[in-house]
Amino acid sequence: MSALAEAAPAPEASTAPGPVTMAAALNRALRDAMAEDDRVVVYGEDVGPLGGVFRVTDGLQAEFGDERIWDSPLAESGIVGTAVGMAMYGLRPVVEMQFDAFSYPAFEQIVSHVAKMRNRTKGRLQLPMVIRIPCAGAIGGVEHHSDSSEAYWTATPGLTVVTPSNPADAYSMLREAISSDDPVVFMEPKSRYWAKAELALPVTTAPMDRALVLREGTDVTLLAYGPTVKTALDAADAAASEDLSIEVIDLRSLSPFDDETVSASVRKTSRAAVIHEAAQFGGYGAEVAARVTERNFHWLAEPVLRVAGFDIPYPSPKLESFHLPTADRVLHALAGWNWDLA
Repeated sequence: MSALAEAAPAPEASTAPGPVTMAAALNRALRDAMAEDDRVVVYGEDVGPLGGVFRVTDGLQAEFGDERIWDSPLAESGIVGTAVGMAMYGLRPVVEMQFDAFSYPAFEQIVSHVAKMRNRTKGRLQLPMVIRIPCAGAIGGVEHHSDSSEAYWTATPGLTVVTPSNPADAYSMLREAISSDDPVVFMEPKSRYWAKAELALPVTTAPMDRALVLREGTDVTLLAYGPTVKTALDAADAAASEDLSIEVIDLRSLSPFDDETVSASVRKTSRAAVIHEAAQFGGYGAEVAARVTERNFHWLAEPVLRVAGFDIPYPSPKLESFHLPTADRVLHALAGWNWDLA
């Protein structure tokens, strides 16, 4: 073990539960990973002294120094490209794209190199790296600051794509992603950064490739991820007053997809809908609907629904509330089914 690792502070022991935001959970996950493994380095735009736009890296440079966490130039292609080289030579880089649409200049690096290196080298070269992407809207952001780019990454074989919806998963899944020997696109819903949960850290939740049933139900399966998990839970709460029992599944892993958990739920309820903020046409929900239908056709009473953003570029802050899927929109969509078949 290097002198750097020997000098690094040990992770704090678990404490009594208290209110923890998702941003704080992610910060703690990065801190604990860096403390345990001196191969972990963190960099990106403004992640050093500023602590990141959303303060996810707050205080880490002061603790670990500017050789472990530093500010990069404003060049996303360079950020990811240098991470490829670092990972090839044994480091475990964690890079931040700052905002979802800022990742597009790095698209060629991610799709052509990050996703393909293991296959290209017949397994001789691994790329243990994490690409953190703050994603989605509902923060009053303008164009290029509120995209939902998950369909680009899930359509790229060779990438693991995950997204937490709560502080506990944020900590556990980021630790698991950093420990992975393969590249992980880690999508962090910006609107959930300040969501709090009573939590004692460190915490280990379900493996990051598994979906979780957050609420049991018998009539409908709602499939959600990242920012829309809260939307699904709100819809389930509202539906309960009308004697409609909704099961809510947090997908967590977008690629690979947990067919087992999803199919078990759909075969129980016989109806399913998927919710996401991205545009509906060609969005991630299209793949989910296809998979659910192919695997569970004879159990479905009605077509799988998609409740999504509209097929437009992300609107201005004054209009985003009309664009985003809401609990009311979800319930309105469910009402369109022929419930006489139930």
